[in-house]
Amino acid sequence: MTLKLEDKQAIVAEVSSVAKTALSAVVADYRGMQVSTMTKLRAKAREQGVYLRVVRNTLARKAVQDTDFACLSEQLVGPLVIAFSKEEPGAAARLFRDFAKETENLRVKALAIGGQLLAASQLEALSKLPTRNEALATLCRVMLAPVEKFVRTAREPYAQVVRVTGAVADKRKV
Repeated sequence: MTLKLEDKQAIVAEVSSVAKTALSAVVADYRGMQVSTMTKLRAKAREQGVYLRVVRNTLARKAVQDTDFACLSEQLVGPLVIAFSKEEPGAAARLFRDFAKETENLRVKALAIGGQLLAASQLEALSKLPTRNEALATLCRVMLAPVEKFVRTAREPYAQVVRVTGAVADKRKV
């Protein structure tokens, strides 16, 4: 199906606007994938806040040209699906990692985060990045640790007096 110039410009503008605000991107080859399987992938992407799109390679190259994901341009060859993580850096990587377990037709070609191109072998590392809530919980634990240590240290002399007094009382009972 032939696209008109206006349609192509709209696709490039849409993908470019998403790429400018995205945190990471994953490009995968979907050859041999059935339509029903691709529909499931799209549904899971929507649930996880991942922008997923099958775009012609020339249009995708133009869309990522002035973004942090320009490093993906050379990887855009063949039938590809591109996913942008909008809320969490590892969301698209987790989506493809989990979905690749269900189907052998989805093969990750490249990843990009922060303007750096990563090999497909780095998918596991990117997918293990913490979610926003996990990162905030870790930050809270790190911030609370010194306070807890101070409270334990401040409480220890009194606890030691109580233990010594208890030991003396037990010794006098004998």
